Amino acid sequence: MERSVAAGRRPIQRLDPTTIERIAAGEVVERPASVVKELLENALDAGASAITVRLANGGLDRIEVADNGGGIPPDELELAVERHATSKIAPEGPIELGTTLGFRGEALAAIATVARFTLTSRAAERDAAESIRVDGGTRGARSLAGRAPGTTVEVRDLFYNTPARRKFLRSPAAEQVEIARTVERVYLAHPSVAVELIADGQRLGTYPAAPELADAASRVLGPEFRRGSFRVEGPVPGGRVEGYLGRPALAASSSRSLYLAVNGRAIEARAIQQSVRAAFGDYLPRARFPIGVLHLELGSADVDANVHPTKREVRFARPSEIAEAVRLRVRAGLVAGPQVAELSDAVLAPRSATLPASRSLPPSGDSEAGAVAGSASGRARFQQQTLAGRPPESASPSVAGVRGHPRLVLYGCLQSLYWIAEGDEGLVLVDQHAASERVLFEGLRKDRPVTRQSLVAPVPLRLTGAQEATLAAHGADLHRAGFEVAPFGPGVQAVRTVPSFGGRRAQPGAVVELLDELAAGGRPTQPDGLVERTAASLACHAAIRAGDSVPPAEFARVLDALYALAEPAYSCPHGRPILLQIPRSRLDRWFLRSGP
Repeated sequence: MERSVAAGRRPIQRLDPTTIERIAAGEVVERPASVVKELLENALDAGASAITVRLANGGLDRIEVADNGGGIPPDELELAVERHATSKIAPEGPIELGTTLGFRGEALAAIATVARFTLTSRAAERDAAESIRVDGGTRGARSLAGRAPGTTVEVRDLFYNTPARRKFLRSPAAEQVEIARTVERVYLAHPSVAVELIADGQRLGTYPAAPELADAASRVLGPEFRRGSFRVEGPVPGGRVEGYLGRPALAASSSRSLYLAVNGRAIEARAIQQSVRAAFGDYLPRARFPIGVLHLELGSADVDANVHPTKREVRFARPSEIAEAVRLRVRAGLVAGPQVAELSDAVLAPRSATLPASRSLPPSGDSEAGAVAGSASGRARFQQQTLAGRPPESASPSVAGVRGHPRLVLYGCLQSLYWIAEGDEGLVLVDQHAASERVLFEGLRKDRPVTRQSLVAPVPLRLTGAQEATLAAHGADLHRAGFEVAPFGPGVQAVRTVPSFGGRRAQPGAVVELLDELAAGGRPTQPDGLVERTAASLACHAAIRAGDSVPPAEFARVLDALYALAEPAYSCPHGRPILLQIPRSRLDRWFLRSGP
């Protein structure tokens, strides 16, 4: 019996082959950057050592990718633009990827379905190149062409025959930015291949073949990356990881500057990104992210690259084990290097030899002893030193350099917060709160006893219901940190002891702030959960604060305790740097000095 069709309902029908091809193309070709990625990977699979990408109008009007690879023989040109035809796997399979970046040889067919497409190629043994054109999936005639061995693919008027797709593309400028990022991702996955990006006749980026991955990373992430990075290497389940990551001072405001590659394929892998972020742990604030490049080399049985049409994502056979191994390798590299941040020329280098008038130092005849006068309210207060050369070490406390920390001679404190010191390399600034906080944090985290100071009279605190509940849940944590809090009446708690460090004690009122932080889960992002967050919050309130006046000898003891930590410390538990170094060479450049 014939089935009736409800009003407004379309009957089930077979799609037209052209429509099928356009739908399939949409899985691979999402935007101009998708085209560039596919063509770059084809060039790499062809053995290219140099690739040039040319764009017009952000790739919407024209994309051209030319390489010096092995080329395509003339009798294979038609197959190259035919769906389900490829040189990357055998006809009978298997479909697992081996040494190539993919078996989607039909990516060319997908691109040609939604654009005006021209493929020109010359195999090394041929005297001339041949060209084939495809417009919206309709194949045209072949012709002879001139070019050196290799392949050129030209894509014009992308999505001209699917206007709905083209309408949802972003502006040419935004699409061009995404193409540039795609080029950089592919380049960092294959740094031995030179890539050039030209947009509207202007050279947008030049990425030369790099002998070392760190050199290629510096080309993309900036020249300061080479000096401010550390190496990551070591085994992971089923393979190996290696690469370079920037130290905490180079952290970025997003995770987009962490580049990952698996078996030469640029990928996105949230689990690996999270493991890298966890390795930095309390060395970075929550809003900052590591930068750098990591390469994973895994056996074919340990990774599946066929889970995404564009191969942008992969599936690991043992994802949690690999992520944990990456975390350990990153952490080992991070703590093995120097523990002092260094100012970047890109951040603080003067733009001209003359300071603006509004920032010039006022003339003064009073340059007494290199000291800045301070008030009792906590303004800058320096020890008096003579101008006749460096003061003897006996005049200022010194801290011996150990395990990546610089040797320091303390000269004084600015604004009762930043200590001024001389190191072996130049000027060093130390944040007194961050240094004290880190020492307390490590002691709390490792269950070391904290000195308690009993108050002459208990200090009553009226708590909210939420704060009372938090106190009930975390009372043991507060006690371990040196705070003793006991009931004092309905809705009132009394603080009887507070933690003391080096003769200083925390303020009783810090309990209220601390309870609010603990109720919210604590401020820093920590991989080890509540214990770490609790220790960080407690340390923050018990540490030396900005504005506290600390004798030089006492602060030297804080630094000695910092240097004695089992694991070197870059930052406070909330990610703020502790020590900042300005090398003598940089000071000389700022003051336009050519030598000593």
